[in-house]
Amino acid sequence: MGATPRYKRVLLKLSGESMCSAGGAGVDSGAIAKVVDEVLPAVDLGVRMAIVVGGGNIARGRDLRADANIERTTADFMGMLATVINALALGEILGARGADARVMSAIPMPAVCEPYTIRNALAHLDRRRIVICAGGTGNPLFTTDTCASLRAGELKASALLKATKVDGVFDSDPATNPDARRYERLTYQKVLDDRLGVMDLSAVTMCMENDIPIIVLAVSKPGNLLGAVRGDDVGTTVSHRA
Repeated sequence: MGATPRYKRVLLKLSGESMCSAGGAGVDSGAIAKVVDEVLPAVDLGVRMAIVVGGGNIARGRDLRADANIERTTADFMGMLATVINALALGEILGARGADARVMSAIPMPAVCEPYTIRNALAHLDRRRIVICAGGTGNPLFTTDTCASLRAGELKASALLKATKVDGVFDSDPATNPDARRYERLTYQKVLDDRLGVMDLSAVTMCMENDIPIIVLAVSKPGNLLGAVRGDDVGTTVSHRA
């Protein structure tokens, strides 16, 4: 592929685990710097990028719900606040590398970052700023995957890049089966029917309804993110046609 990106506006979904060292917890600037190393070449190519980051490295709502003393909605809000911490750290490291990034939270906290509005987020993207969407959807009972699909639709993304630990979707666990086969392409319906675990079902359905392809890839693999926005054979693409 040439130097022109195939996907000129993307939503990148990062897990909270990408914000910390392997097997660790909390925020690790070295781990975040490795993510930034992959983000910046895509942005330099001219891609307008929004990022949704999870909070599992700090507090995961679904795990906190297991505590009988914590209400489910409170647990989810705790998880959403964790995403704000990660977003602030990511924004700082992007800024230190010369990138123009804006953290926007769906839970208003003006002393910390901008409140998320569609209009202002689109304006930032038009000015070639990286928009980091924090605070989930602003409501409990929704995953950050669903938030990513929602933001992809709102911000007119031409693709949703879902960063995972493995480089795509496989027919078995590549960690235990060296012969596991990677799917190059899947349909939304196949993912839904077989419950392949690419994203939660509501997130996949939202992308299907808005015709936004999902590219599942390992952001830790150098050059993967750049290759994905160029349209190279990277990870697994989920769309209407296999």
